[in-house]
Amino acid sequence: MDFMADRLAVRRQFRLLNVLDDCNREGLGIEVDFWLPAERVVRALNQIIEWPGKPWAIRIDNGPEYVSPTLVTWAWKQGIALTCIQPGKPQQNACVEPDNRTVRHKWQNLFATIEEAQQIATEWLWTCNNERLNVGIGGVTPAMKLKMAA
Repeated sequence: MDFMADRLAVRRQFRLLNVLDDCNREGLGIEVDFWLPAERVVRALNQIIEWPGKPWAIRIDNGPEYVSPTLVTWAWKQGIALTCIQPGKPQQNACVEPDNRTVRHKWQNLFATIEEAQQIATEWLWTCNNERLNVGIGGVTPAMKLKMAA
């Protein structure tokens, strides 16, 4: 998982939390809001693991959001390792970084409201999982890859 930042048309900054599955490049969640504290990250992760189940580990960078006692305690209670990449080595989070870059290039419009940004994020997540072919997994969508694995 990884954080990004963007701005509304009125110049107010907001944050995005992207959560992807490394194995099939499926977007598991994208949270968008002005403030994404550790409690909100934990809530999002709880929602995400309801369906596919718990991962063994979550790869993260060294941001302050990830060293929060709230997140660390949650991961420990869930039996999930928080695996930090080395500082200054975003290539070690190789699946989420290209997704972040794609979001930056595709979302070239300025959002008027946070609700608009949240709606576009939800639509983007669905499109990436169900319509956008991903060369990293053989030129199929994550949804197709999941069906082939079943």
